[in-house]
Amino acid sequence: MYKVQGMDYKYSPEIHHRRSIRLRNYNYAQAGAYFITICSWKRECLFGEVLDGIMRLNQYGQIVEKEWLQTGIIRINVKLDVFVVMPNHIHGIFLIDDYGRGTLQRAPTKEQFGKPVSNSIPTIIRLLKSATTKQINEIRNTPGHPIWQRNYYEHIIRNENELSHIREYIINNPFQWAVDENNPSNIRGTLQRAPTMKGKP
Repeated sequence: MYKVQGMDYKYSPEIHHRRSIRLRNYNYAQAGAYFITICSWKRECLFGEVLDGIMRLNQYGQIVEKEWLQTGIIRINVKLDVFVVMPNHIHGIFLIDDYGRGTLQRAPTKEQFGKPVSNSIPTIIRLLKSATTKQINEIRNTPGHPIWQRNYYEHIIRNENELSHIREYIINNPFQWAVDENNPSNIRGTLQRAPTMKGKP
């Protein structure tokens, strides 16, 4: 499933960055927006399946979607843009504004002095993972079982053109599932991914 406000986009493969490109010592308390990708543990296809280019969420996928939407409800300065829950990952865009005063604000990617920072990207992702993991494990009766990989991918969106391309990628992600590197059935993607996954979850 994808979320968009009445807009139609074409697929653009070159905009998707698979590796984290967080900037060291970067000040995330300024204007900006974020492209976030979170992958399931060992890229297990846990949240549903893609049929005819449409993502069909199962019960676990619906929990992920609900909690993603909840982020935009409980945090008044976090605006949700397009997102998609895929079988084993979620893509989405966060817009962080200055509490409705019209100024975008980047959420810090590091928690200051070892303490959580409200509305920081790490805090938002940590709470999302925690809420979904608890609910899914309660249903499966698998307490303590990991649902998500420890890390996540984040890209700072720098301009309107880049924002438009990333929206296109997210919206068209289900249509490209057959060749997605996260798709276990994509042998080519699995072979390409294998060297970088050695020794990792």
